[in-house]
Amino acid sequence: MVQAYILIQTEVGKAAEVAGEISGGTGIISAEDVTGPYDVIVRAEAENVDQLGKMVVANIQNVEGITRTLTCPVVHL
Repeated sequence: MVQAYILIQTEVGKAAEVAGEISGGTGIISAEDVTGPYDVIVRAEAENVDQLGKMVVANIQNVEGITRTLTCPVVHL
C-alpha cells in the first residue's frame, strides 16, 4: 500500500468546494482546506505508485476549481 499527501492549489474561493468534492472518494483518507501556499491537502492511499498516479490524474485533477497539484508519497526511512 502506498500513501501520499496531495497538495492542491485552487481558484480563489474554491477550496471548501474542492475539498468537499474530493472527500469520500475511493482511496481518499482525508481532504481538508487549509491556509498557506496550498488550499487543500489530501491524504490518499493506493495499491501501488501507478494506481496512485492514475487516481490523481483521473479523480483529483478533473475536479473543477483545481489549478495545480503536487503529490508527495509517504516514505518510511
